[in-house]
Amino acid sequence: MTLPAPPADRLPDGFRVVLDPRTRRRDGGAALLGGSPLRLLRLAPRARALLTGDALTVTDPTTAALAARLLDAGLAHPHLPPVDPADVTVVVPVKDRTAELDRLLRALRADLPGTPLLVVDDGSADPAATAGVCAASGARVIRHATARGPSAARNAGLAAATTTAVAFVDSDCVPVPGWLGVLAAHLVDPRLAVVAPRVVALPADRPGWVGAYEDAVSALDMGPRPAPVAPLTGVSYVPSAALLARRTALGGGFDEDMQVAEDVDLVWRLAAAGWRVRYDPVARVAHEHPARTGAWLRRRAYYGTGAALLAQRHGSAVAPVVMSPWSAAAWGLALLGGRPGLLGAAAVLGGATAKLAPRLGDPPPAGLAATLVVRGSWSAGRTLARSVTRHHWPLVVPLLGTRRVRRLVLAAAAVDAAGAWWPHRHEVGPLRFAAGRRLEDLAYGAGLWRGALRARSVRALSPARPR
Repeated sequence: MTLPAPPADRLPDGFRVVLDPRTRRRDGGAALLGGSPLRLLRLAPRARALLTGDALTVTDPTTAALAARLLDAGLAHPHLPPVDPADVTVVVPVKDRTAELDRLLRALRADLPGTPLLVVDDGSADPAATAGVCAASGARVIRHATARGPSAARNAGLAAATTTAVAFVDSDCVPVPGWLGVLAAHLVDPRLAVVAPRVVALPADRPGWVGAYEDAVSALDMGPRPAPVAPLTGVSYVPSAALLARRTALGGGFDEDMQVAEDVDLVWRLAAAGWRVRYDPVARVAHEHPARTGAWLRRRAYYGTGAALLAQRHGSAVAPVVMSPWSAAAWGLALLGGRPGLLGAAAVLGGATAKLAPRLGDPPPAGLAATLVVRGSWSAGRTLARSVTRHHWPLVVPLLGTRRVRRLVLAAAAVDAAGAWWPHRHEVGPLRFAAGRRLEDLAYGAGLWRGALRARSVRALSPARPR
């Protein structure tokens, strides 16, 4: 599906960006190190003079160009006060879920008393009940006589809206008051197509052990840091559970042939067309996560089937392992074991450091180059460990009879679980987290392979080199 090109307009005067706390100045401020993927951005003398602190306010075309470069590199983020979310229509796709819809509409009407609410009933079994709930909150209803899927429901709402922006919110969500004003502030960027809030857990007394794990690391939660959204970056997609979109940027909207991963596909098509997509965790929307283990695992497997569809449309952007040749060589040698393998890995990393250093400055900063190489290798190792337990576990299972393979897989599973648990150590215990991590990965991997077999393609399983 073809999307319109973004306008050539620059960032407006008064637009303010602030450097990411993880961005580091190098060479006395002549370069910035940060972003995702990690990069070193050298500043021209004029840019260096403009960026004397951690913030930059747009005042002319030069500062607008610099601010845009920092944004797109992930080195800085917008710093915008919330605005009155005028000229926005909230679109809610729903099928059945009358109680959840009523809860959402009441919350929206309380927070946004003058905002148009548009519910698309996608073939509910009791349309009268849905209509009654909508009438109580003053929401307009569009009905599909038979279910056509969430993409078609959202597109129907998009086509019916006449406002500048459309906010999509799923019926099992409850936005935190003030969310839309935070997101709407981003629309001053003329090249912004979509901005998404952080999707957090809806507080609830849910039975079962999976609740604490899902609350901590839901697949819908993109984390506490703002970010640009693009393939093969730290935040590669945002879920359609809650989005604010510029209506004209979306063209025909979601791909209705995709019943899963349609949100990822839309974001990646927007990025390819030159639009900006952003994630702003200051805005929050609560989501009712699955409470039952079976339903949770089925949902994870279902998500996995979408990778094959994405691979057909976007190629290596969906690659489960993205690794440079030198990282692959170093880990391959290290895993061979013994002194020869470790020495070979060290030699590869040393060669990569020597090759990288001259590209970073004059004189070549060997220490910085070594740091970047080690960081890249460690990240590649974590990706490889996750692949063994998540994306490619069906290939590993037949090899577990070999003692050495079994030990490596157990070590990879333990390191992966410990590293992922540590940031959430105050939210969930290590054993519960490790069990949830492994079950989630097994379910996702099963769905991934099922989708690949159905598509008769291994593109969703194939590794790729960094861009």
